[in-house]
Amino acid sequence: MYSFESRIRYSELDAKELLALPSLVNYFQDCSTFQSEDLGVGLDYLRPLNYAWVVSAWQIDIDRFPGLCEKVLVGTSPYEIKGFIGLRNFFMKDENGEYLARANSYWTLLDMEKGFPTKADEKMISSYKKDAKLDMEYLPRKIALPSDTQACEKEHFFVQYMHLDGNGHVNNAQYVNMSMPYVEREGKLKRLRVEYKGQAHQGDEIVPVRIEKDGKVYVILNSVGGTPYTVSEFTY
Repeated sequence: MYSFESRIRYSELDAKELLALPSLVNYFQDCSTFQSEDLGVGLDYLRPLNYAWVVSAWQIDIDRFPGLCEKVLVGTSPYEIKGFIGLRNFFMKDENGEYLARANSYWTLLDMEKGFPTKADEKMISSYKKDAKLDMEYLPRKIALPSDTQACEKEHFFVQYMHLDGNGHVNNAQYVNMSMPYVEREGKLKRLRVEYKGQAHQGDEIVPVRIEKDGKVYVILNSVGGTPYTVSEFTY
């Protein structure tokens, strides 16, 4: 299990002075990036091949959000790499070793020039030491939307340059950030699931849609044509 220590910064907090949900996602994706860089299969290895690992789904189970200056341990390990799909666990623990959050994730290796998935090569497969899966509930990658509840379309907005990452499309944590204003729900967030279905680029128009049922809020970020970029499920 690869891990690094950190301390919660003021810039990572939300209005309640707890770690913001997009900041937690950033900790996790940074952790996997650190591991790949340390193993020699990071950006300098992938970019000459025109490859990039792109997250296709998150499930993040939250025990509690840490506060300012708390010391945390963030860890990750892949537990399966098959073809162009990689499956990874993540965790964040407090300084007493108690879990703050656990996550499961699906990643797709893309040929960015061709726009299609591509198989991981032997160097990538052999570089990662696979660990046992974390003890947590594992839900399906695909999110089933309730069909008997009114969907509410929100005001449209456009993708800005600040939403992009080095691959030229919206970063996965930015989709979470984009979705949160439409949750409109108080209470303790227990779980976030995100299914990534398409790539948005600078200038694309986003059509947010909100559905709420049985303690869950669903936020769908659609294109103007109605094709979803992401489907997010917030469980309270």
